[in-house]
Amino acid sequence: MARVFISYKRDVTPDQDLAQALYKALKVSHEVFIDTSMLVGEKWVERIDAEIRQADFFIALLSPFSVNSEVALTEIELAHRLQSQRGRPVLLPVRVAYHERLPPPLNGYLSPINWALWEGPEDTPRLLEQFARAMSGGSLAGAGTAPAAPNLPRATAPSESAASALSPPLPSAPLELDATLEGAMDTQSAFYVVRDADTAVTRAVSQKQGTTVTIKGARQMGKSSLLMRGMAAALEAGKRVAYLSFQEFDTPTFSDPDLFFQRFCSSLSDQLELENQVEAYWKKPIGSSQRCGLYMSGHVLRGLDTPLVLGLDEVETLFELPFGTDFFGMLRSWHNNRALPTTPVWKKLSIVLVTSTEPFLFIKNLTQSPFNVGQTVELGDFTAEQVAELNRRHGAPLEPKQERELFALLGGHPYLIRKALYLVASGSLRVADLFTQAAEDRGPFGDHLRHLLFRLGSQPQLKEGLREVLQRNACPDEGVFIRLRSAGLVRQEAASVLPRCELYRRYFRERLHVS
Repeated sequence: MARVFISYKRDVTPDQDLAQALYKALKVSHEVFIDTSMLVGEKWVERIDAEIRQADFFIALLSPFSVNSEVALTEIELAHRLQSQRGRPVLLPVRVAYHERLPPPLNGYLSPINWALWEGPEDTPRLLEQFARAMSGGSLAGAGTAPAAPNLPRATAPSESAASALSPPLPSAPLELDATLEGAMDTQSAFYVVRDADTAVTRAVSQKQGTTVTIKGARQMGKSSLLMRGMAAALEAGKRVAYLSFQEFDTPTFSDPDLFFQRFCSSLSDQLELENQVEAYWKKPIGSSQRCGLYMSGHVLRGLDTPLVLGLDEVETLFELPFGTDFFGMLRSWHNNRALPTTPVWKKLSIVLVTSTEPFLFIKNLTQSPFNVGQTVELGDFTAEQVAELNRRHGAPLEPKQERELFALLGGHPYLIRKALYLVASGSLRVADLFTQAAEDRGPFGDHLRHLLFRLGSQPQLKEGLREVLQRNACPDEGVFIRLRSAGLVRQEAASVLPRCELYRRYFRERLHVS
């Protein structure tokens, strides 16, 4: 009898209905876990962690809702890590009427794996047959690979409508879909709030000579959205752009330094529509980072007639990899090469790095770090005025007093503010319920809060650090403080370390049993 874990997005249709149907059918011959089977009062973080670790098979129901669920992502990340380490659980992805390309980092985890497609209840019997074959040693039949990645826009001047999108939007605009609240915002979104950091990044990438910019900020601050806006500004300035998110690289690529640098170069060729000459450059009897540097200068930059802005997102993914120092040392050398009179081609290159983690924790040799040169731009929370403006753009669903209450609760947290305004403006949640249910596991922010609690459960040192913050407004261990701040859980105010917002204080005081 195999142990099966079903991961899905609760309280949405058809995800929950399909999960229940699979649970009822599979439990006849297998030991199946679904979160609705937990007892009232049970410690769900510990139980879910234990169930995934004991599972032989992990069914991931992928829908427009679940792929943007922080809890589902956390469960899939753990299952993927365990499978990479010991071969179990076997991942069985199911696309629930979902045909889009998976967002990062899910595409890196699941795209190489065969998946099944479910379009409606009539497909459930066939899906169960596929599971039976897979659990007997086969693979998901009728499966496929992920849709191709969309191409970045070509490096031509944006249209008049695209350029005007950088101007302040109309007083209100059609609501964006709930799924767009996750990840980078469209550069033309009417709900994008311009902050001081936007001006700094736009100015840097628009200047004639190349530069190096680091965008820093906690999780869900809008770093990726700022990067996209910066690249749009670079296009408007007549430059070419290339974008890589390291969340999209798969496990085999991270396991082989040579493969990683080759894929890095190939991605640049593909996006910039240049001939792929990676094989020729890799015949040179030098190291991979040196080959990559020659490829950039000798093929990419010389092959372009305009400057290039290279945007690198989620760079913290590389910090703890064995070859991470080599990669960042290579970027630092590219920055330094702009000063060489013998290679003026490097002056054409601008690099924009996005990170949520303090690089100095991992890169000890400052001469090999690209993060302490050029310009650093830090993203902060929304101000009360920006929250009021965002409320206006949503059609003013909150009265001025309620705006102030929201700001007191969420403290300008960009993601949570947008989530709250979307739910109220769309009619999905009453204003009164927004405030009374805010800190509940099944409340409007429950998915986000449970995700954070789940992450803390696997890092006891951070859990204890947050307890100290909640009890004493202090965190003596600087390393723990930096990690908590990078995760977006705490902030520093003068000599005190405080929870990021009142919502976090309420939720974690109860869940971490702080008196």
